[in-house]
Amino acid sequence: MAITLERTSKAGLSRNGRHEPVWNIARFYPLQGDWTEEDYFSLERTSGNWMIELNDGCLEFPPMPDPFHQDIVDFLFTAFKAFLKDRQFGRAYFAPLPIRLWAGQIREPDIAILGYHRLKNKRKAPDGADLVVEIVSPGEEARERDLETKRREYAKAGIREYWIVDPEERTITVLTLSGKSYRVHGVFEAGDEAASKLLKGFKVAVSGAFAAGEGK
Repeated sequence: MAITLERTSKAGLSRNGRHEPVWNIARFYPLQGDWTEEDYFSLERTSGNWMIELNDGCLEFPPMPDPFHQDIVDFLFTAFKAFLKDRQFGRAYFAPLPIRLWAGQIREPDIAILGYHRLKNKRKAPDGADLVVEIVSPGEEARERDLETKRREYAKAGIREYWIVDPEERTITVLTLSGKSYRVHGVFEAGDEAASKLLKGFKVAVSGAFAAGEGK
């Protein structure tokens, strides 16, 4: 179902009051559970760079990041980008960038490392990724999403490495794909260097990542 807007007839005019949300515009969009990839990308083109994910036919709106979150992303992204610069592996990207996990399932990880084979057409959403990073947002729902739901999804999508950066626990957990599920490569704490198995030689100071978030 492609998203189309049709003019409301005069007889059927329905108007929301001033200073109220325009609820009626929602009628032009699919119901939750009915969203397709075509609908999702049509919305993306018209709504700008919102953080929107497509999960089992439903739109999800992850919490917008705060400066603490963004500074951690910047620290890690800068490290990944510098490491990849002189290597023939791929490129590092940060959200918002929709990553197509499988048909009808689209996520926007905080950081995605894409091998060059995934970048043959840079005008479309990449199919999968080689490594993804999520900084866990506060709240029980956010923790469940990053620690459990996305762990299952990224494994199902065949993403070879998943980094979970947990400010609450002050840890970086590196998961590597083994068959159809992840195994723990390492749980790195303050004073440790989180190390990648996929990107041989890549290490980053755990304390440095969280210090960046705190502006230190």
